[in-house]
Amino acid sequence: MATDATVGGGVSTAKPAAATPKKMFDREGLGRAAEAVVIPLGALLVSLVLFGIFVAFAGINPIDVYNYMIVGSVGSWFSIQNTLTRASPLILTALCTALPAQAGLMIIGGEGAFVVGGLSAIAIGLPLAAHAPVMIVQIVMAVTGMAAGAAWIAIAGALRHWRGVNETISSLLLTYISIAIFNHVVEGVMRDPASLNKPSTHPLPAADLIGNIPGMDVHWGLVYGIVFCIAAYILFFHTTFGFAARMVGGNPRAARLAGLPVGRIVLIVTALAGAAAGLAGMVEVAAVQGAASATMAAGYGFTGILVAFLARQNPLAVIPVAFLFGGIGASGGLLQRRLDMPDASVLVLQGIIFVMILASETLFGRFRIFRPKEN
Repeated sequence: MATDATVGGGVSTAKPAAATPKKMFDREGLGRAAEAVVIPLGALLVSLVLFGIFVAFAGINPIDVYNYMIVGSVGSWFSIQNTLTRASPLILTALCTALPAQAGLMIIGGEGAFVVGGLSAIAIGLPLAAHAPVMIVQIVMAVTGMAAGAAWIAIAGALRHWRGVNETISSLLLTYISIAIFNHVVEGVMRDPASLNKPSTHPLPAADLIGNIPGMDVHWGLVYGIVFCIAAYILFFHTTFGFAARMVGGNPRAARLAGLPVGRIVLIVTALAGAAAGLAGMVEVAAVQGAASATMAAGYGFTGILVAFLARQNPLAVIPVAFLFGGIGASGGLLQRRLDMPDASVLVLQGIIFVMILASETLFGRFRIFRPKEN
């Protein structure tokens, strides 16, 4: 190893190359970052190939399918706006899985928090709309939706920490409970008598709905999701709380020995996750549907799980991945019109992607190209 040595008076001033450890660290960090990008992208490409084989067996040219998927997602300004609109709830529901993963929890109940948040928001928004300014109505609805979603997912965190109940199972069961409660309320005490074929609540006044971003036909929910992702990234990767949460996720026993309040951290993390999905439900009610109806349970929470997995649970990576799946969803209608494919065909692609992403997890750490060579 090269040194800068000067000997005088019996004292050696030999200095090892101080840059070596830093270079090693940089190379290791770059290797891990590259691995986190390349392997999921490879899984995505394999998924597209398998989906192409699937549609080929159905007698449809895969090239035509891919072409219309591109046109339907980013082929025009209308398509781009449709993609961004569909991506908005996915950004927030994906955080419901991505954030608890930092603390070692696997929460898949985003759909439940989404539904509860939307129902709570409309329940407080309808009576408030007649007496309060628009800004107050929207803020109260957002806070209520977030609080409801936070409390709902925090139940799974509390059961996991204090009773040892598997959070994956409990959050999924809570989703079924929330949808049942939602349907009961919407079709019962809060039903609008004018809604016949599709039961729903009374609609919010048009003045109290969340508007669109200036110059775009995309509601402000997109901005809410992006800001939430950036704030979550800063919290979990640039604060002492985030370090503590990731320490709990890495080794709960070591975290307890270090004196960390594991229970409180689990509750805070799961509450933040539920708040994100609850905000998505509020936005769906106040910006898209204008009321709460059975069509709210459209699977945004379950697609958010896939978004979080493909993003490797990174809050910032959630944003582009949500755009990807928003584009896939936006292209479904065009595939149906041009190729006579069922609109749900894109769900097959999403399912294939999910399986491939899970399978690709076994590849991490196996390729030497992503490992730095020691000198």
